[in-house]
Amino acid sequence: MRRALITTGSTVAGVALLLSFKPHQSAAVKAAAPSAAGTSTGAAAAPGPSASPSSSAASGGSSGTYKGDVIDTRWGPVQVEITMAKGRLTAVKVLQVPSENPRDQEINQFAVPQLTQEALAAGSARIDSVSGATYTSEGYIQSLQSALDAAHA
Repeated sequence: MRRALITTGSTVAGVALLLSFKPHQSAAVKAAAPSAAGTSTGAAAAPGPSASPSSSAASGGSSGTYKGDVIDTRWGPVQVEITMAKGRLTAVKVLQVPSENPRDQEINQFAVPQLTQEALAAGSARIDSVSGATYTSEGYIQSLQSALDAAHA
């Protein structure tokens, strides 16, 4: 009987502690949210995005190709280029990803298509990181957001 009381009390205390736990905000969410300085913390970006827009006054949306910032990650630079048509994201081309070793290449063969598919489906940079490719995902999201910002500027 005494063991049952101790076990029950320990379980209740453990559940209470677990429910009071407040997880920190993930880096991917921070990367997707614009900061006051214009770039997210923890990554250095190249100066401004380069864009070659072709404005479309009749459609009311931007059209053209826009390069995102080069984002330096722990394993190497990440940069994307987007194509917009009538204000909609229609294509994402990856210009740079870490590729120094076979493991980088293996990770990016898996992660980049998933990130691109999610970006096209969402039409924004509000996408999930790919498990196992955290640094590439964060760089991809930040570069994508800078390209989208240039398209909407």
